[in-house]
Amino acid sequence: MRIAVVGLGGVGGYLAACFARAELDVIGFARGEHLNVIQTNGIRITEDDDCWSQKIDARALEDLDGFFEGYFDVVLFCVKSYDLEDSYRLLRSHINEKTILLSFSNGVTNGDLLRKISYSKVLDGCIYILSHIEESGAIRKKGKVFAAIFGGDDELTKDVAQIFENAKLRYKTPSDIQTAIWKKYIFISAFATATSFFNKSISRVYEENLEMIETLLEEIAKVAHAKGIEIFDEVPKALETASKVPADSSTSMQLDFKNKKEVELESLSGYIVEEGLKRGVKTPLMAKMYKYLKSKV
Repeated sequence: MRIAVVGLGGVGGYLAACFARAELDVIGFARGEHLNVIQTNGIRITEDDDCWSQKIDARALEDLDGFFEGYFDVVLFCVKSYDLEDSYRLLRSHINEKTILLSFSNGVTNGDLLRKISYSKVLDGCIYILSHIEESGAIRKKGKVFAAIFGGDDELTKDVAQIFENAKLRYKTPSDIQTAIWKKYIFISAFATATSFFNKSISRVYEENLEMIETLLEEIAKVAHAKGIEIFDEVPKALETASKVPADSSTSMQLDFKNKKEVELESLSGYIVEEGLKRGVKTPLMAKMYKYLKSKV
């Protein structure tokens, strides 16, 4: 099975390295100095006290045409949500109607976008992991948190599950994938927004602004409820999770704001404000934070 991992950041870099270590047929796609270092030295993965390196076939998406004949069987998109459509278009010459597409990008609408722009088979999914690019060619994964969540079609789900099985990576295939995606989204939306707003780590936001973060989580749950998705039970669970993450753990959006990079503000914050307005759900705190962060973009 030929696998493409698009984006070799904290998520995709870790997945591609694990797949390659399991001797799966995988090609990773990245850019810039990060790609150059990976092509020369492989990817270095640091997991708490464990550090290992893995050579992988890594390329730029722009260099793919003519590289091989045929199509990918599975494409995992691990790019920022704002890069999803462009990444697909650069890869589509090696995607056909049998290719399975799965996005692990942040947000709850990525599967819908892929179904809109492609004629391939699409699964919905999300992933739980605390990881980031430490330096070019190096990924740091923090803590024991890891689970790939995907589903939407039983047969396709089995094919993707086999990849994770072979790589000895934890995965879940819930029957209600939309609710499962929102269960992850409520945490990342709230804490990506709050950590960026306060410019503090997840644990500090939890410790210093508990009442505010609880309100933010409840606003997201209300929007989900208006869409027919019940995740109010996730509010206390999200708070419990935040209380247990490593002390210096942040969110990718906060790091992107800090490093003056493009941010996923629309998919993680603006989406809740927009959906709230559409469905008559008030989200005053999210709207306040979104407006402030929008002024910083």
